Amino acid sequence: MKNFEKIPTVFTVLFLFVTGFVFAQDKAISYNQLPQSAKTFLGSNFKGAKPSYIIEDREIYGIDEYKVQLSNGMKVEFDSKGNWKKVDGHNQKIPYVFIPTSIKNYSTKSFPNTFIKKIEKKRWSYEIELSNGIDLEFDRKGNFTKIDD
Repeated sequence: MKNFEKIPTVFTVLFLFVTGFVFAQDKAISYNQLPQSAKTFLGSNFKGAKPSYIIEDREIYGIDEYKVQLSNGMKVEFDSKGNWKKVDGHNQKIPYVFIPTSIKNYSTKSFPNTFIKKIEKKRWSYEIELSNGIDLEFDRKGNFTKIDD
């Protein structure tokens, strides 16, 4: 009899799990629907590159992130408030304007014949990928922590 008492709980959890997939959907949006901070970031750092498409990633609880593919091949991801999370140059040099100075200085000095082609801002750190394939990690203040394998 105890096993039958758990059935409503199992069905409730299963229902929430399934409805999460149904309502969590990506959808294409226009440039005007981006948060203002994302539009400002794109305008300041990617002059001349127009968005090819913009995807709004929705979860049950609301908007999770925005993904912007630019006409120059670069991709930028923003959080729900329009703050940049990741910039992927797809083997191109990304603009250095928004990258913390200590990260720019370290990568330029330590790896002089390379450029940053990808950067990701995480909760407590930054990860960058250089043009020679080396991945570097930095703490939130931009101090070098390690070379990532």
